[in-house]
Amino acid sequence: MEYQLLGDEVEDLVELLTQNKWIYHTEQNVKEESVRKGYAEGYYYSDRETYWIIDNEEKVGIIIIHDIKDTIPLFDIRLSTRYRGKGYGVKTLLWLQDYLFGEKGKIRIEGYTRVDNIGMRKCFTKASFVKEGYLRNAWENADGTITDSILYGAIKDDWILGRTTPIKMDDVPF
Repeated sequence: MEYQLLGDEVEDLVELLTQNKWIYHTEQNVKEESVRKGYAEGYYYSDRETYWIIDNEEKVGIIIIHDIKDTIPLFDIRLSTRYRGKGYGVKTLLWLQDYLFGEKGKIRIEGYTRVDNIGMRKCFTKASFVKEGYLRNAWENADGTITDSILYGAIKDDWILGRTTPIKMDDVPF
């Protein structure tokens, strides 16, 4: 697998984002105009880095790294429907750690997902992210519903040492 910085492939981006349903994202059905406008206004590359996830010369999805200039970036992975559940999420999370900790010198990566997104939660765990928080009524959906969210984190120290440090969620009873 390889990761290639998004260039001027706006047509491929439009196809990926509009031809797949994103049931665990705020906007489940992305509109073409929204993608084109976002691209024109720098959404995918201004204070962000967007990479194609490529396997055997085929674009299987993208990863958008938000707040790339911050010490603790966030990210969004979007895989084409036909590639979900095949290990691309875990491989991308492992690459993300190598890239952000190894090349960019970041100290921490955070990822949020809806509580019902079991596939992404499994990816986080397999890629050595630690479940650090459960946020009640924290994910607003475009249809007006609200869902609980889960926070996962990875830290550079664990990446360097090849381990996961348990959190101290209950060290004090309040």
